[in-house]
Amino acid sequence: MRHASVAALITAVAVVLLAAPAAAQAPDSGGWTPARTPWGHPDLQGIWDQTTGTPLERAEEADDREFLTEEEAAERERRRFAAFDAAPRQGSPGNYGSQWRDGSRNALTRTSLIIDPPDGRIPPRTPAAERRSVENQARRRDHPADSWEDRNLWERCITRGTPRVPNNYNSNILILQTPDAVVLLNEMINETRVVSLDGRPHLGPGIRLWNGDSRGHWEGDTLVVQTTNFSARQQFRGLPVDGLRLVERFTRTGPDQMDYEMTLDDPAMYTRTWTVVLPMTETGGPIFEYACHEGNYGMEGILAGHRAEERALR
Repeated sequence: MRHASVAALITAVAVVLLAAPAAAQAPDSGGWTPARTPWGHPDLQGIWDQTTGTPLERAEEADDREFLTEEEAAERERRRFAAFDAAPRQGSPGNYGSQWRDGSRNALTRTSLIIDPPDGRIPPRTPAAERRSVENQARRRDHPADSWEDRNLWERCITRGTPRVPNNYNSNILILQTPDAVVLLNEMINETRVVSLDGRPHLGPGIRLWNGDSRGHWEGDTLVVQTTNFSARQQFRGLPVDGLRLVERFTRTGPDQMDYEMTLDDPAMYTRTWTVVLPMTETGGPIFEYACHEGNYGMEGILAGHRAEERALR
């Protein structure tokens, strides 16, 4: 059933994309201009690859450098893939090897995806956020798998969450447009967000969604998406996002290039706002079904493993 639904969506995508105009070639004041939809909006439609080997935060050894040399970036990518094939630490079952990972196509020489603060680092957490983080860590340490509800939402195949940063696989995003909405389908867990463009207000504060409530508008050729109303059960980097205001910007910069930027504003969790930028590259696709736990036996194995550990300690 899930496979059929994804196939139907891909078919609908093909119809929409075939109806859209081809990429504009005529220069505007000496530069590239994006194609337009029949109703006049910049055409963002397609399947976009967000894969990157650039870390979210700048490494300490990079000092205040914003970019690496091409040689340094290539060495970083080599080390990244070598780590995938390294022997797992004792007690770990290991993870996907390099053959399952995607190579970097975007932001190759940046030292971090974070561009603000200028040091390329996540800003300090608030005291309340630090307390919450300590409590969460203690809970995970003392109750790693009493039941399936102790495992995170991604592991349980419920949601990957928003905001998100690129992974090493399944980092494609499908964008569709109508005059009144933009649809964002993430390959990871095949989650879909519908961004309303018709000026309707956000949902009331009592209504909370896994990936928030998104509203969009155009600022010139840039699609600006503001998302609020996240579920308190959703987390990003170990902290709840129910107070987060997320602002995303999508801007076409070339025939197969788009800049994606997101700014996180959560005064309860962070001492200031912070911004991530990531170029995206259009790819031929398609987007496949995200099977998550094939046969749904993954969670049974996780819980059975922890029961075995408990018996061994008696």
